[in-house]
Amino acid sequence: MTLPFVKMHAHGDDFIIIDRRGQSDPITRQIARQLGDRHTGIGFNQLAVILDCEDAAARIKFWNPNGTPLHACGSATRGVADRLMFETGSDAIVLRTDRGLLTCTRESGRRVSVDMGAPLLGWAAVPLAQAMDTCSLPIDGNPAACSMGNPHLTFFVDDVDAIDVAAAGPALETHPLFPAQTNVHFVQVLDRGHIRLRIWERGGGVPLGSGSCCCGAVVNGIRRGLLDDTVEVHCDGGTLTVKWDGSGGVVLTGSVEPVMQGTAYLN
Repeated sequence: MTLPFVKMHAHGDDFIIIDRRGQSDPITRQIARQLGDRHTGIGFNQLAVILDCEDAAARIKFWNPNGTPLHACGSATRGVADRLMFETGSDAIVLRTDRGLLTCTRESGRRVSVDMGAPLLGWAAVPLAQAMDTCSLPIDGNPAACSMGNPHLTFFVDDVDAIDVAAAGPALETHPLFPAQTNVHFVQVLDRGHIRLRIWERGGGVPLGSGSCCCGAVVNGIRRGLLDDTVEVHCDGGTLTVKWDGSGGVVLTGSVEPVMQGTAYLN
């Protein structure tokens, strides 16, 4: 089997896009793992598959490199929006993901915004294993949790560079409080409009950035009273902007860049 693909990145958060509109969807867990291997495949933080959709410009399905599906990916959603807006000559587009219908818009400087929808804040929606206040979890470090379609666990620390993310992340990802596992953030608040963020990504490891993790981290910081409603998030790979008014959708804005296109050959 051959699969044409496009690879893009958002400040180093790399993803591949496979357009299957008008065709069947061949992606399985095994194929996602094969494509995601950085030595024997293409390598990515996420895979986005574009499919036909009756009530939006397209439907997107997402995969992690370990072959697990995920419901939300802010970077790849914006990448797909970027390509489809160029294709149609428009400055706005609506895409369907497992988070629902997401509106994306073209901004200046090849930036793209996506309204990621309202965060899920209740313990059952994250989900957590038992009822509790998601703004203050009974885990060392007093983290907060929310969901942007995927679970997010946020620690607020004095110096994010002092954290060994690769060592701390795996045990926190699989903490018993998170039956579906979780993304893990370590946040250093620089001021009310700026944070430094490092990430352990569920099913992926340590990325240079993550759109949905930026959203989750800012939401939890606003809930804690630490941040204003517009925040610049400084990740290892670059800076994105997250806006949230405390009740509506979370708007993520940043650049997306094409890297390559090619054909994957699958056994």
